[in-house]
Amino acid sequence: MKRLLLASFALLLLIIAYKNTSDKKAFSLFDGKTFSGWEGDTLTTWRIKNGTIVGGSLDQTVPHNDFLCTERSYANFILKLKIKLTGQEGFINSGIQFRSKRLIDPPYEMTGYQADWGENYWASLYDESRRNKTLMAPDSTKVLEWIKVGDWNDYEIRAEDRRIRLYINGHMTVDYTEADTTIPQSGLIGLQIHGAGKALVAFKDIIIEELK
Repeated sequence: MKRLLLASFALLLLIIAYKNTSDKKAFSLFDGKTFSGWEGDTLTTWRIKNGTIVGGSLDQTVPHNDFLCTERSYANFILKLKIKLTGQEGFINSGIQFRSKRLIDPPYEMTGYQADWGENYWASLYDESRRNKTLMAPDSTKVLEWIKVGDWNDYEIRAEDRRIRLYINGHMTVDYTEADTTIPQSGLIGLQIHGAGKALVAFKDIIIEELK
């Protein structure tokens, strides 16, 4: 009888574990063909090329920061994507906004957390248009060993309650817990091309898994 109870209990645990796993559904934020679910300047700044989202220009200086952002908000999630940043002239930088919102003045800017990307900011956590500072950054020597400059890199953002973790190519670069309880912990996701440089950024394989 005791063995039967133990076997039944073990089976129950397996069922619960399977249910918790099956409840987590990852889905793509980009269909590879259209800007469905996104909004931004898709006339001059953002475009779709060969199944990727591309922003900026290598021929003309990007006049100001610009963001393509989701139409809906997200709170707790795991976001995975591939990013490629190229350019040689001016400030070459990009990033991924999350738990963010659009500003009214100027309307092309966003405020909130940013998973940063570019020289001196590789895979660091920046607070865009709010505290305007890097909240946490990886070791500058190690991160250069992990990244592929000018090529595709796997970027992962884990936002769980007040804890934020960033990973680049499988290496954790940031483990930050927000101490300020007034900072919103939900908002839009945005793709950035930074102004003041002849820079081109591309994103693809944008997958999100919402967490409870």
